[in-house]
Amino acid sequence: MASFSDLFPGVKPIIGMIHLPPLPDYPESPGIDDIIRHALRDLMLLEQAGIDGILVENEYDRPHRVTASPETVTAMTEITRTVVQESKKTIVGCEILLNDPQASLKVAKMSGARFIRTDYFVDAMTRPDYGEFEIDPSGLIDHRKSLGAEDVLILADIQVKYATMIDPRPLAESARSACDEQADAIVVTGSETGNAPTLNDLREAAAASDVPILIGSGLDADNAESLITACDGAIVGNSLMHERAVDPEAVDMLLSRIGRASG
Repeated sequence: MASFSDLFPGVKPIIGMIHLPPLPDYPESPGIDDIIRHALRDLMLLEQAGIDGILVENEYDRPHRVTASPETVTAMTEITRTVVQESKKTIVGCEILLNDPQASLKVAKMSGARFIRTDYFVDAMTRPDYGEFEIDPSGLIDHRKSLGAEDVLILADIQVKYATMIDPRPLAESARSACDEQADAIVVTGSETGNAPTLNDLREAAAASDVPILIGSGLDADNAESLITACDGAIVGNSLMHERAVDPEAVDMLLSRIGRASG
């Protein structure tokens, strides 16, 4: 089974995001063809800039469902498969929001994606309008094996943004628990989208972990030079976008600030 460093052998890889328009089972959807065109445009711009990975996500399915509908799984599989097929060098992953990592694994297996992100892995948490989230890390690992998807990596958030811990504990305990439950990398976020984790949070998670620590929110050109020193890579979404699509100038600026030439 590949490790995170096998998949991303470069120094401090940056994973950009493709935020999809509403999928076809939402009334605001532009339709599958337009969604695929949007995804391929973002793929082209991220690849041209030299990004290391891409996470395909159903960001604008509103309201999010806790678990995916069959229509969502079908659409995500078709879209992600197309991105994988058209990618020239970038590693592609996927995530189905709001909390369906088993469905994300299924999409990854069927599409050829190499990793998933899951917001809720080892921490019992709750959110207004959604309640308490199901936490079953060992069940997810077993599901990955049952799918024959052991080569799909799991990037697991700890104490993720927007949610509240039911039984608060130090971040280090969550990091150690995620390692024990076989997360392939640990994702640390701020309190909400656009807010970065603190240097102390990143260092605390890293000290308790034997897998890579990734920033999962808030990294941008202004804070990248300081934060990148305390992590092993980052997943970056909104700061690289303008009007819900990838902004190549923002990508170039971020990569330049961390000493990476674009292209």
